[in-house]
Amino acid sequence: MNHELVMSKSAQLISKNEESSATRGATPQNITVILPAFNEEVSIGSIVLLTRHYADNVIVVDDGSSDRTAAVARKAGAHVIVHETNTGKGGALKTGFTAAAALGADIIVTMDSDGQHNPSEIPRLVAPIIDGYAEMVNGSRYLNHTDKNTPVYRRVGQAILDTATNMNSGLKITDSQSGFRAFAGSIKDVFRFNAKGMAIESEMLADAGRSGLRIKEVEIGVRYDVDGSTMSPIKHGLGVLVMVLKDIEFNRPLYYLTAPGIVLGSGGLVMGTNFFHNFSSFGTGLQFGPTMVMILLIIVGTFMSLTGILLHSMSAVMRESKTA
Repeated sequence: MNHELVMSKSAQLISKNEESSATRGATPQNITVILPAFNEEVSIGSIVLLTRHYADNVIVVDDGSSDRTAAVARKAGAHVIVHETNTGKGGALKTGFTAAAALGADIIVTMDSDGQHNPSEIPRLVAPIIDGYAEMVNGSRYLNHTDKNTPVYRRVGQAILDTATNMNSGLKITDSQSGFRAFAGSIKDVFRFNAKGMAIESEMLADAGRSGLRIKEVEIGVRYDVDGSTMSPIKHGLGVLVMVLKDIEFNRPLYYLTAPGIVLGSGGLVMGTNFFHNFSSFGTGLQFGPTMVMILLIIVGTFMSLTGILLHSMSAVMRESKTA
C-alpha cells in the first residue's frame, strides 16, 4: 500500500513538471539544478533550456572553460558562476552548492552538462525527497539491470568502483559514478568536496553513508553518444579507485589494513605450523627461503593489523570530537 502511494505521488509530480514553466513554478519546493561545465558551449544552451522546465533555478558553474560556455548559458537563462581556472568537478560542485543555498534551494539536483542525462527525469529523481522518503537520491543506470548500452569494459570497471565505493561508504549503491543526483537542501554541509576530479561522486556517497542519510535510488537513462570526456576511461577509473582506496585507508582501516594483515599473518602461522609438523614427524629441517617468507608474513601481517586497529581508534576519536 505504501509503495502504491509513493508511485501515485511520484506520478502526480511528474505530471505537474511536464506542464509549462509557469505552472511548474507553483510547486512549493525550490528545485535548483547545478550543471558543472568545462568547454560545453555546444550542449550547454539546450540543456539549460530543457532543465528550466523542471526547476526553479539552473546554476551553471563554468569551471575555467576556454570557449563560450558561460555566454551561451547566460543567454539560455542560467545563473552563471565562472571559475578563472579549472578546479575539477569537486570544486565546481562546491561552488554550485553554495550558490544553490543562497538561492534558497529546498532540493538540489546535480547533472552532467554534456547531454548524457535527460532533464525530463528530474521529477522522478526528486520525488522521494518531496514525499519524505529520502534526503539523497542517486540516479542509477543499473538499478534493474536494464541498461544494455553500457560498453563491456565500462561495466567491468564500474563494478570494481561500485564495490570499492560501497565498501568505503557502507552503502549498497548500484551506480556509484552517477552524476545525476538529488539532495535535500538541508544536507548541503555534509559533503567535504575534497576530491578534485570525477572521484567526487564516490566521495559524496562516502560522506552520505557516514552521516547516516536516507538514500534511495531511482532508474535513469543515459546517452553515451554525447560523451565528450577527453580522459581515458581506464585512467579515469584508476584515478577514482586510488582515491577511494586512500579514503578507505583512513576512514575504514580495518578493511584496508587489519583484514589483509590478518590474512597475511595467518598464512605465516599456517606455514610455521606445517614446518613444525614436518620437523617433529619426519625430522625435516627448515629451509632458508620458506622460513624467511614465513617470518616476513607474520611480521608484516602483525604490523598491518595493529596499524589498522590504531588508525580505526584514531578515526573514532576524531569523529566523536566533531560531533561533540
